Amino acid sequence: MKQLMCKSEGRLIIISAPSGCGKGTVIKRLLELNSNLCYSVSVTTRAPRVGETDGVSYHFISRESFLKMIEDNDLLEYAVYVNEYYGTPKQYILDNTKTGKDVILEIEVVGAKQVMENVPDAISIFLVPPSLEILERRLRGRGTDSEDKLKARLIKAEQELEEKDHYEHIVVSDEVERTAIEILSIIERK
Repeated sequence: MKQLMCKSEGRLIIISAPSGCGKGTVIKRLLELNSNLCYSVSVTTRAPRVGETDGVSYHFISRESFLKMIEDNDLLEYAVYVNEYYGTPKQYILDNTKTGKDVILEIEVVGAKQVMENVPDAISIFLVPPSLEILERRLRGRGTDSEDKLKARLIKAEQELEEKDHYEHIVVSDEVERTAIEILSIIERK
């Protein structure tokens, strides 16, 4: 994979953030603002949330299918988050970077570290919430998690925030348009 990442080809852009920081909304706006960006749809073993579509939000697969992808070396990275598997299929990235497209990876910190090791020229961006109180309000506002799962997400968020300094860029995710423009500015400077 590393040898495919050269200046004439597309780049990988890692975007990580704790759950509830607005990654999905910001990425949607990035894709609207820049037609050379494409989004790598991750695979996961978790159940779809209300409004999520298979193949768009994630590829929702069984645990057995995910383990087979690991065995076949079909993933650039993978990790377990709140007892569910998440991973990035390699082929989509290879197909798009070969044509000059920049590929956005929306991944958590463990997976991001794997990608940074395997693709050192990837652009890494960590989104932080304006405050932990706002993050909790956003998560509660979703209405998708039980209280236990919500508490687990908040504990995980605090742990992930400790990893932010491993990224090249840290961006406050406060207002979608401002956050997206700041990320585009980072991408254009690289």
